[in-house]
Order: sequence, then C-alpha cells, then structure tokens
Amino acid sequence: MARVSVPVVLALGANLGDRAATLAAAVAGLAAVDGLVVHAVSPVFASAAVGGPPQPDYLNAVVLARTTLTPDAVLAAGQAVEAAAGRERSVRWGPRTLDVDVIAYGTPGTPDEVLLSGPDLTLPHPRAHLRAFVLAPWAALAPCAVLRLPDRTLASVRVLLAAADDVADVHEGAPL
Repeated sequence: MARVSVPVVLALGANLGDRAATLAAAVAGLAAVDGLVVHAVSPVFASAAVGGPPQPDYLNAVVLARTTLTPDAVLAAGQAVEAAAGRERSVRWGPRTLDVDVIAYGTPGTPDEVLLSGPDLTLPHPRAHLRAFVLAPWAALAPCAVLRLPDRTLASVRVLLAAADDVADVHEGAPL
C-alpha cells in the first residue's frame, strides 16, 4: 500500500563558507530526494547565532514540502544533504556548513500530524516556537501557518514570531 503524501516543514541554516550557495544546493538536494517534493522555499533571512560558541552569523530559510517518507526517513534525507555540504558534528551548536531540521510533519490538528519524542527526532521541533530564525522565513512563506507547541496547543507562527526573544536579530535578505 502506498503511503499518503503529507506536508513537512524543514528549516535550513548555514554559517560557514558560501552560505547562500549552500542553501540553494540544499534545496536542490532535498528536491532530488525520492518521496520528497519541494513546494515552496522562503526568502533568506540573516540571523545571529543562538547558543554555542562565538561564530559567524547564519543565513536561514524554510522549505515547505510534501512527502511519502516516514519522519525518520525525512531526517535521514536531511542529514544526507548536510553531509553532502560537508557538515561536521564536532561541537554542539557550533558553526556549520549546513543544518537541516525537521520542524513539523503533517498538518497540525489533523490525523496526519506526527507527534514524536525520540532520541534522534522530536516532532514538532522542540525549540522552533522560540526561534525567530525559523519563524520569520516560515511566516514570510506561509503567513497562516500554525505550529503545535510543547504544551500541545496550536499557535500562529506569526504570533510566535512577534514574541520571539531573537526577533530583532533576524533580517530578511533575498529569495533563494
């Protein structure tokens, strides 16, 4: 039996090398994954690094896609795209050529929404609701988007963005 296609939200970030080219290559890499169809890509936003050691600023984007892959397979695809970009995992929250995070899988409030808390993947992403560098590109791309919060309620991505502590540190750039 074929799996039903569900929406998935992916956040991309890069702060080493040619960041814009890396994000563009990441979108192309994700679009090439069998079972993952990229539908829209946000404009690029610049942001200061949050947490971790001192490091360069990030460029960030959000990808809206549909997938027939399982959540773990979407994560694995994102990690393969990261590896192709030269991602090394030597310092937690350290600088990186590329970061691909699975933010949400399925439509919040519907039966296809996946809520998951595992050692490798938590859905929705446990800190997405706090991070303007995820919320700003997502809101620019999908102004009516909602996100399930850790307390299991739903909230508007635009409302969450307005309340994010780092909102003043995130600035829109150009589309990918």
